[in-house]
Amino acid sequence: MRIVLVIVVLLLAVVAAFAVQNPGIITVQFLHLSASTSILMVIVVAFGIGVLVGFLGGVPTSLRKGRRVRELEEEIASLRKPSGPPPPVTP
Repeated sequence: MRIVLVIVVLLLAVVAAFAVQNPGIITVQFLHLSASTSILMVIVVAFGIGVLVGFLGGVPTSLRKGRRVRELEEEIASLRKPSGPPPPVTP
């Protein structure tokens, strides 16, 4: 988990450095819409969308793993229950 945090921090630092070094105003066009904004906003929004898409791509796997864990926990619980009367104690 720490390695992922380090990678995320480094990636954010690279994006921030790029954004600070490119403070220009640009015109962004999408379909019939257009707006003038700083390149910093474009970079931050694009990065955020990329993170969101990456996160959403991992959601199905996470849900499947969670379901499998619950199934295995139920199986373990059923195996721990006694299945019949205890065996007689012989002296």
